[in-house]
Amino acid sequence: MAPAGYELLPKSDSEHNGLVQPAIVSRSRRQRRSCEGYFSTVRNLFLILALLVGTASGFVVIAYLLQSKLVRIEDGSASSQGSVPGSGDVFEEPLQRCPSNLPLPAKPPSPTNPFASLTIPETVAIHDWVSSPALNLNLTAGDKAFISDNYIYRIEAYRPPKKDAIAYLDNPEQTSPPEKYAHIVIHHGSASEPYVQDYLVGPIPISEKTAMRKLTEVYHRDPIPYSARGFTTMNEIAPLLLRIMPPLAEATEDLFGGVVRGLPNDTIVGGMAAPFSFDGSFRRGWISWRRNVPGPWLHPVNFFMYVDTTGTDPEQWKLLKLVYNHQVFNTTDEFLAAYRNGTLKRLPDRPDQDPSSVDWSTRKRPQPHSLRDLDHLPGPRSVSFGGVRFRVDRALQYVSWMGWGMYFGFDRDMGLSLWDLRFKGERIIYELAPQEAMAQYAGNDPMQSTTAWLDRYFGMGSAVRDMMPGYDCPHEAVYLPATTYNYEGSITRERAICIFEHDPGRPITRHTGYAAGEMGATLGYQLIVRSVSTVGNYDYLFDYIFQIDGTVEVRLSASGYLQGGYWEPSQEGYGTAIRDSTMGSLHDHVINYKVDLDVAGTENSLLFTHTATEKITQPWLDDDWGQEVIQQKISKTYIENEDDALLKYPANFQGGYSLVNRESLNRWGVPRGYAIHAGYSPIHNTVVGSKRLLNNANWARYNLAVSKRKDTEPTSSSQWNLHLPGAPMVDFHKFFDGENLTQTDLVAWVNVGTHHLPQAEDSPNTRTNLAASSFFLTPLNYFDYDVSIDSRNAILLAAPEKPGAPWAFDDYGVRQAHCVPPPVAPFEYRGVSAFGLDGAPAPAQTAEEMRKSAELFHRIKVEL
Repeated sequence: MAPAGYELLPKSDSEHNGLVQPAIVSRSRRQRRSCEGYFSTVRNLFLILALLVGTASGFVVIAYLLQSKLVRIEDGSASSQGSVPGSGDVFEEPLQRCPSNLPLPAKPPSPTNPFASLTIPETVAIHDWVSSPALNLNLTAGDKAFISDNYIYRIEAYRPPKKDAIAYLDNPEQTSPPEKYAHIVIHHGSASEPYVQDYLVGPIPISEKTAMRKLTEVYHRDPIPYSARGFTTMNEIAPLLLRIMPPLAEATEDLFGGVVRGLPNDTIVGGMAAPFSFDGSFRRGWISWRRNVPGPWLHPVNFFMYVDTTGTDPEQWKLLKLVYNHQVFNTTDEFLAAYRNGTLKRLPDRPDQDPSSVDWSTRKRPQPHSLRDLDHLPGPRSVSFGGVRFRVDRALQYVSWMGWGMYFGFDRDMGLSLWDLRFKGERIIYELAPQEAMAQYAGNDPMQSTTAWLDRYFGMGSAVRDMMPGYDCPHEAVYLPATTYNYEGSITRERAICIFEHDPGRPITRHTGYAAGEMGATLGYQLIVRSVSTVGNYDYLFDYIFQIDGTVEVRLSASGYLQGGYWEPSQEGYGTAIRDSTMGSLHDHVINYKVDLDVAGTENSLLFTHTATEKITQPWLDDDWGQEVIQQKISKTYIENEDDALLKYPANFQGGYSLVNRESLNRWGVPRGYAIHAGYSPIHNTVVGSKRLLNNANWARYNLAVSKRKDTEPTSSSQWNLHLPGAPMVDFHKFFDGENLTQTDLVAWVNVGTHHLPQAEDSPNTRTNLAASSFFLTPLNYFDYDVSIDSRNAILLAAPEKPGAPWAFDDYGVRQAHCVPPPVAPFEYRGVSAFGLDGAPAPAQTAEEMRKSAELFHRIKVEL
């Protein structure tokens, strides 16, 4: 009889017949018939050959063929029962279908997710209420607005105060969910002095109780300067570029084969570097021109413009400088004069800039390419033969697995966030969320030397892409949707988040021993929660990896295209040539996370544990080695003041930092805690003091920092910080004002990143195996023992009582299932579902329209 959850394959099922050839089981019927036909044809040829050779030889060949077929059946049956291959056992039971790979429903601790995103109907209702004449905001619909209008730029959920959320989560039967509020951003472009303002609207749903007020307590200045405003479309800069570029067409076509006339067949596109402003008093930036081909970031032409777009009147915008081949011109007339009178120093022709030979910057396989042995076969894939072991509540965005449970949140700025993370029934982390992603470049040209990105500005949540099943995540992964709002409406991606269990292929603990109970291993399965964000040229993979011992690994991997510079000898030291005229530019990536640990409650302290060497003498050391011993010794120090909590990892990693509850002890009298361990590439920013990152990314100077938690300090950065390095809206250093850190609610701000020294292998795309960084949150005396040993997915061995006898073992009743998994669904990529301001589905976009909204001013295609 089949175990519960399994379905017997009927004996007449053609798939069952196909199990004689296991590789054919999951193929389509057409492939299966083709393969069966092929083997049948070969078998018949052999039979004919046997008859021709002679009766005696023929019997040998026929016997061999029949034996070969029987062996295949025996092997398949034996493996289905877990027997040792080649044991000779033959089983008659048919294989069974595997259980469904759909997850079982989860059981969240509360029936409401206090951290959930707004629904589309909620954003529509809020938009209509804020736009009503009664509020007198003189708003224009965002899909029709220009920068000189007032319009709603964003609408999203505002997280509730922590005390209200915890009160509800800890006692949902007796406590009501916290009231829900929305965070609104309005561009006041029609004001005499234009500005941007954040507002808080609520409670929602909209009712007579709903009110609106300015949201200023989370910032360090007010209001937001209009020069730091969010982008709309790149067409807002088109009026200026259409005045500058068409008159230069003769020269640009001759110098590097590119023109801009605002037409569909324009052969070069622009890319704008940031920041645009220092303190909000101006809005200016460098534009680098590139070839309009796939992977344009790798096709610079060494032609740059510095433009002023301050204010809301495009007629007042102007060109400030033009740079070609390191020659600086103040006007287009100066440049054209040098071009026409022969004094312009021209760049040499480069073979890789042939417009007809650009496949090297695409993901197409090069032709010719070297073939890899057996690469025509599909690689191994993960299958949960016993059924998936995690639970999901899709509506509440809640997931549980092996004692872990968590709610998901999602927002425009940074995407996926994790809330109320509990392990074995206890809250470990209240909030785990990315905060900002910095990239600072170097180079001997106007673009690379002035670029310092803060990608929160672009919206790493709105830049989350639908994942490619089987490529971004395993075939068995479960996907959850996410919705974000912009000035034109809402977008939903059905595969914004993927969840899957992963076998890393190594035990979490093991030992080979000989005494009773010494030898065994515990499998180190992991649950991975992933999202992927593509911001212009770069792709970021956000992974949260949960382990059975209570550890969480937070990992960030990068891929996508380099921000390439024009390679020439003067660029030596600022990057590496990856093509004749393209370089990968030296840069740092630093990504900041908020980790609101609640270790045995909210009252925690910051512990620094470190080691140092000591030289000691002891009375028993008067032996052959002398009286002195040099050894290590542990020291423990509590950091009690915020001002001392801007931290770097100790030299040689001789120690680390943890949050502990000094009033909650484990069985051995040690304070329970969670340690913050460095993982891959634990870096901080190299360049300190640059005006382009003066105060808007102070968090990047450290490996981690710990501050007293406040609802008024929800994030380490803001969307507006990118263009305000001299006077940011959120100045991280102002979080640290001398407050005491002893037994209070603390939050850790932890960095990951890479020093990216580009190489030829970064072309066409950077590899995630190298461009990765992580940190671990792991129990530190939190338990009385290693709780991973509780898992039944383990084995315990006992040495034989008699020499030569087999080893006895106990697998706790968990044996590997053997069944037929469901077929892999045909590949399908869905993209995005868009909705207008009224909530109705928006018309489907062309690939070019999708590209413009995705790449923003990383790729400016000028249009009339």
